[in-house]
Amino acid sequence: MDIKLVQLKSCGDDRGSLIALEENANVPFNIKRVYYMFNTGKGVRRGYHAHKALKQVAIAVRGSCKFLLDDGKEKIEITLNHPAQGLLIESFIWREMFDFTEDCVLMVLADQIYDESDYIRSYDDFLKMVEEN
Repeated sequence: MDIKLVQLKSCGDDRGSLIALEENANVPFNIKRVYYMFNTGKGVRRGYHAHKALKQVAIAVRGSCKFLLDDGKEKIEITLNHPAQGLLIESFIWREMFDFTEDCVLMVLADQIYDESDYIRSYDDFLKMVEEN
């Protein structure tokens, strides 16, 4: 499966910690869009889509959540729970996010601006597209 956990270097001293995110360095693409999710209700699942081309790095900057990742052949579950760890998700990976802690802030860096035509929102369509490739 085309995903990878990326360790982000945390710098700090007695004043606190800092992580710098740099395109084509610790983020392996040009960053075109950044968004974050917060105040996700208990029991809510998000995502339910894949992308045709978009690549993303997801970081739980606070709290934790789980990802169900599916390439059409294999499914894995990953917990993000540390701000110094990013989850690199390549294109054609179905994703669902769930088990958000009450304080979870999930930030996502993307290599493209929002484009609805890049989304695959039907799991059945996703499986058909995987079979065709």
